[in-house]
Amino acid sequence: MAEQVPGGYNGKILRVNLSDNSISEETIDELFCRKYLGGAGFIAYFLWKELKPGVDPLGPDNKLIFAAGPVTGVPLPGSGRHCIGAKSPLTGSYSKSEVGGFWGAELKHAGFDAIIVEGKAEKPVYLWIQDGEASLRDASHLWGKNTKETEQTIRDELGDSLIRVTSIGPGGENLVRFACIMNDLKDAAGRGGTGAVMGSKNLKAIAVRGHKRPKVADPERVKEIRQWVLDNPQRWASLHDLGTGAMMETHIATGNLPIRNFLDGEFPAATDISAQAIRDTIRIKMEACYACPVRCKKVVKFDEPYSVDPAYGGPEYETLAAIGSNCGIGDLKAVTKGNELCNAYSLDTISAGAVIAFAMECFENGLLTTKDTNGIELKFGNAEAMLKVIELIARREGIGDLLAEGTARAAQKIGKGAEKFAMHSKGLELGMHDPRVKAALGLGYAVNPHGADHCDNMHDTGYSQPGSSFDSARLLGMLEPLPADDLGVRKVAAFRDIHLFNIVIDNLVVCAMLPYDANQVADILTAVTGWDTSPVEMLRAAERTMTMARLFNIREGLSAADDKLPDRFFQPKRNGVLSTKFYDREQLEEAKSYYYTLMGWDAKTGIPTPEKVEELDIK
Repeated sequence: MAEQVPGGYNGKILRVNLSDNSISEETIDELFCRKYLGGAGFIAYFLWKELKPGVDPLGPDNKLIFAAGPVTGVPLPGSGRHCIGAKSPLTGSYSKSEVGGFWGAELKHAGFDAIIVEGKAEKPVYLWIQDGEASLRDASHLWGKNTKETEQTIRDELGDSLIRVTSIGPGGENLVRFACIMNDLKDAAGRGGTGAVMGSKNLKAIAVRGHKRPKVADPERVKEIRQWVLDNPQRWASLHDLGTGAMMETHIATGNLPIRNFLDGEFPAATDISAQAIRDTIRIKMEACYACPVRCKKVVKFDEPYSVDPAYGGPEYETLAAIGSNCGIGDLKAVTKGNELCNAYSLDTISAGAVIAFAMECFENGLLTTKDTNGIELKFGNAEAMLKVIELIARREGIGDLLAEGTARAAQKIGKGAEKFAMHSKGLELGMHDPRVKAALGLGYAVNPHGADHCDNMHDTGYSQPGSSFDSARLLGMLEPLPADDLGVRKVAAFRDIHLFNIVIDNLVVCAMLPYDANQVADILTAVTGWDTSPVEMLRAAERTMTMARLFNIREGLSAADDKLPDRFFQPKRNGVLSTKFYDREQLEEAKSYYYTLMGWDAKTGIPTPEKVEELDIK
């Protein structure tokens, strides 16, 4: 172990080269940990430092990185997360995604802070890590299996039911460009296609078992913070009761709910696919991630008209919207079955729903026909078509082979003006929130280095009036609520700070759903590591992460011209509350320029200035 490693870290990174079957350990020191923190910071560093320009995302020279943070695996609510990153096969740019559950904590307990996977195995393999030891094992018998079969087979052959497994299903094996990586069967590192990168390397799974928690600097303070969460259940009671998806009616009222590929504002069936509807009809229990009392994860079960396995959990808001309302589908059981299929096949439910909604609009406008779909009536509202197409995408059969390329590439291949139906930024399909309602969110979709991500973003409605989100933002300098549709300089400044704080969360890696504010997160980092730190230092580390990601994208050929939104959002919806309201294109360009300036990037090009790069000590 590296000397002088702060609390929360093991000081070890595992490097696995699948081309020559070599496994080695590398040490990291305290300065490295403090500069990059973990999670997204580690991923940005290694992608920027080690990838050559222009590598094929699905080639052996790409690297797949699994990174914990200093808080991962510490017995604190929200500490069950880790981050996965690579050059994205969907966007061709920087990509990272966080995921909850138990796998990340198990990796920390097994003695490592991160895994760097490079090369490509000759035949399918899986990686087995136990208490500081690692080996590669044959996975030929696992290839073609879904995630549940994979997990169970590995546990059986290794003889331990408590082994944690992260794996891909057929979607990752078949290089679906938005394939995700699944652990605990219902927790997805969903965005950007890291599952396809894993499949391209013939890596089926990583199984982990560990028995030693990393030491923390101040165990008593960690206990006090944990007790504070337990003593304030009112701050997370709604998540415990319903999980996400409880605000469907509110989203209809504001126009935020995506309906029929972000076209419409009216959808009477919205309440039929809400978290309340799940609770009242098909939910059997709620489950938790590692060390978390919130228990916000739905578990559902039913047998008619489909059989749904509770092992795959239940749909969260993004899924309910993506393969539900965005496809014009209000059949809760069909949406839940779609969620199960995506988890079993390892497909990102957001991108899957978005590309199916795109195809439905193409079909309804004659750009696709039943000849293209092999007889499937791919119309909005057709639940059976949605379920069938998910399976075709995972297997890359028929129309599924085209849609497995993602919305941007599918639109290019279809041509005939299909691009105007493609809802993406930098190739990443939009999260299920409408920029016409949330102006800074739209800016975030445009400038985020890994595309239209709703997580590392500002959800403006939470900052338009006093409440938990705004109260937390006061610590970042936002002194007055601002209208949700405002995109002036004060809102852009608030967006920058909130965006960077979200990256702090991804660096540590802590769950964003826990009610920790900036001071408490700094307190957590101090208690775990022993550093005398503050929100200022954490935000500086986040700025370093985002600037490295920006530099990576520039090296890959992206520019300010790629920081854009689909044309659809500069037009009103066909009906509903946003039927006369649209996003202002000129205002977005002004906001981009000011955001670049605040980040220390050139106001026109978005290229980080030499002074900013030197200030952040980016080599």
